[in-house]
Amino acid sequence: MTGKGTGSDTAAGTGIRLHAPAPGWALTADVVVVGSGVAGLTTALRCEAAGLRTVVVTKARLDDGSTRWAQGGIAAALGDGDTPEQHLDDTLVAGAGLCDAEAVRILVTEGPDAVRRLIATGAHFDESSEGGLELTREGGHHRRRIAHAGGDATGAEISRALVEAVRARGLPTVENALVLDLLTDAEGRTAGVTLHVMGEGQHDGVGAVHAPAVVLATGGMGQVYSATTNPSVSTGDGVALALRAGAEVSDLEFVQFHPTVLFLGADAEGQQPLVSEAVRGEGAHLVDADGVRFMLGQHELAELAPRDIVAKGITRRMQERDAEHMFLDARHFGADMWEHRFPTILAACRTHGIDPVTEPVPVAPAAHYASGGVRTDARGRTTVPGLYACGEVACTGVHGANRLASNSLLEGLVYAERIAADIAAGSAENGLHARVPEPVPHPEKPAHPLLAPEARFAIQRIMTGGAGVLRSGESLATAADQLQRLHSEARESLDENGKTSEPGVDTWEATNLLCVARVLVAAALLREETRGCHWREDHADRDDMDWRRHIVVRLNPDRTLAVRTTDTADFPPTTRQPRQAPPSLPQEQ
Repeated sequence: MTGKGTGSDTAAGTGIRLHAPAPGWALTADVVVVGSGVAGLTTALRCEAAGLRTVVVTKARLDDGSTRWAQGGIAAALGDGDTPEQHLDDTLVAGAGLCDAEAVRILVTEGPDAVRRLIATGAHFDESSEGGLELTREGGHHRRRIAHAGGDATGAEISRALVEAVRARGLPTVENALVLDLLTDAEGRTAGVTLHVMGEGQHDGVGAVHAPAVVLATGGMGQVYSATTNPSVSTGDGVALALRAGAEVSDLEFVQFHPTVLFLGADAEGQQPLVSEAVRGEGAHLVDADGVRFMLGQHELAELAPRDIVAKGITRRMQERDAEHMFLDARHFGADMWEHRFPTILAACRTHGIDPVTEPVPVAPAAHYASGGVRTDARGRTTVPGLYACGEVACTGVHGANRLASNSLLEGLVYAERIAADIAAGSAENGLHARVPEPVPHPEKPAHPLLAPEARFAIQRIMTGGAGVLRSGESLATAADQLQRLHSEARESLDENGKTSEPGVDTWEATNLLCVARVLVAAALLREETRGCHWREDHADRDDMDWRRHIVVRLNPDRTLAVRTTDTADFPPTTRQPRQAPPSLPQEQ
């Protein structure tokens, strides 16, 4: 169903859980953080510094979070002449009228100090010959405000520093663990999570972490498409968990396709090498096979226009030339600049037989970043009491219809600190180490049918064909029908004979991918306009009169989708009576 309105203050649980064995072991904590990127580890460190018992759960190893793949850098008004107001203006322009202005103001005003605290934690950024931060530009930025590390290895450096800090503090961690579902008490409040540990270790199989506060920092859902820059673990687990728990998600139709991903062939699938926007920031040109710079005249910033504009420009040129890719030409950099400024990208290109020092690099758009996610307020609180979300899994309102380059790491950093402060304030009100809520019993019968592992590839083909860079009402309707068929077949099998696919990582991931794919397509089909990174061929214009608002989706207990729109570009509250601003936490990490 669809409708317009502000919605309820809090969401009721759906009662839906993945089919999984009952937990065979359990840990107890004040906070469980799910994810080990910049958002998750910053939250964990700040919570631990406030005296909260904190457990980190991560799907791979602690240093395998999505953050480590970030090449470009982290944006903040740290340079001479730059101001948070200018950063705000660039962010609002990129967000195409759907940013929450207050959320952006929080980001840009708290961002510089948050970056300085990250440096104090141990992150080393590249410095200029004068000894200050070496800043660069990326698409949509009118100032040099991107701090980077190791040339093009910013994420890896941030991840290294945070992982070392977590290990130095001795925070309990559970690695190689796929989160399954949220535990709640009889009143619907968060009581922890269930998870499955893959392989051998201190814990094995399905278990639980009992805690009154859960922070989702699970990253993105790029694996819903055939080609993406996201690692294989990015299967939308956090968004799917939140939906089953009754939380609201928003803006899932706004999937950012990175304009310049190394083209490895039309049939290439899975994670693809990224060619950072910083390469264009340093002066690389986008050209077609004839060497023509086709972005000139399309935007005042040409190759440095916001990502949605560049992705559309590349796609249009590909259509005009009946080509599978365009080229990024940076031969004028010379070998020395490539080797020192972009060593990671240089190595990736050469691994695939391309030398950017002597030839243009073939590039094409690929799924990169989810601007939408689990809807939160300014303190990271979702519509489920005790459940928080941060980083790519969250929708704070910062990114609007299109994320500004290098704002993602900053968002994870800033909102992680705000989440930790809110949890600490709540613990102070209730007494430190308050009693963990008693979760409702594990269901005896399967609560959610599981898809067969091969359904993952069917979902990816459906989404790439119907909900990619170019979309239309017809393509989206076809995708919706195909996804519904997968959903119905799994449900009918469960209803008729009580059977479902065997529980396991492959079936849980496929089921999560179908869940987020259905929501994404439903929102994209409803939004009959072109805005930001949502490009409808049958509705080519932006429509501020009818569509300068957000699409919010919940999962009903019968597994249908409840879809509505907000009244304005601002989000309604997630809680009935927001607490006063929490006190600041200690600055040391």
